[in-house]
Amino acid sequence: PGARRAEGKMAAPVSEVSPAFEPGAAPYGNFPNYSRFHPPEGRVSLLPGGLLRSLFPAAARPLLGLDVGCNSGELSVALYRHLLGLQESEGSLDQPAAGKDLNLLCCDIDPVLIERAQQCSPFPASISFANLDIMDSSAREPFLSSYLGRFGRSTFDIGFCMSVTMWIHLNHGDNGLMEFLSFLSSLCKYLLIEPQPWKCYRAAARRLRKLGRNDFDHFRSLAINGDMAERITQILTKDCAMELVCCFGSTSWDRSLLLFKSNGSNYEGRESSEQEQ
Repeated sequence: PGARRAEGKMAAPVSEVSPAFEPGAAPYGNFPNYSRFHPPEGRVSLLPGGLLRSLFPAAARPLLGLDVGCNSGELSVALYRHLLGLQESEGSLDQPAAGKDLNLLCCDIDPVLIERAQQCSPFPASISFANLDIMDSSAREPFLSSYLGRFGRSTFDIGFCMSVTMWIHLNHGDNGLMEFLSFLSSLCKYLLIEPQPWKCYRAAARRLRKLGRNDFDHFRSLAINGDMAERITQILTKDCAMELVCCFGSTSWDRSLLLFKSNGSNYEGRESSEQEQ
């Protein structure tokens, strides 16, 4: 689906932003050089080696992963390498082996960033980059179902949501954040989330005001606020039938990496229907 600027978008196309791109001029989180500010190594270094083997010790089929809000893909590729134990030098255009272990679907609403990710990906056979607004249910449902159907699946084994929740929250409000978390929890057995702390909300709003732009529509009315890692944990455990498995610590920019596991009827219902087909 084509990206378009409207209320409730997770990101806006870079091409629609002023040529003199200012930090903060991307009110949907689509910073074109994001990895320079928060390098992927700052996240993946917190994750233990062999994580996939410990989570899926008896996996007899390729694992499926979903990375929501992937930007231009640097972190997606770093996660893929780390999870499969691949060195920086490993990876080529034909690259036949790694995809047998993990197939990763990465999506972002910004088509310019996705095009860059596609052009630079060292693992095109097993990492797919797609232009998708995850909050547009009419677009996401057929797209994700089609991808999963290629593997005879209806759910992902693991989902990644790295510094995305704030942008969903600011542009969709409390209800949007809860709906987003509910959707991911029903679609993924495990979910690795890096929530932005509340100070980042204030900083994002301040940057917009400094540039003379309109404030985020929902910022001043958000009832879900304060300790966002704790609030998101509460939503996922109390409302989305997930359990907190582990906190892998915090990055140098003060963001926690939280791993959740589905233990409820939503995910299990999808799994049951999948097995019956």
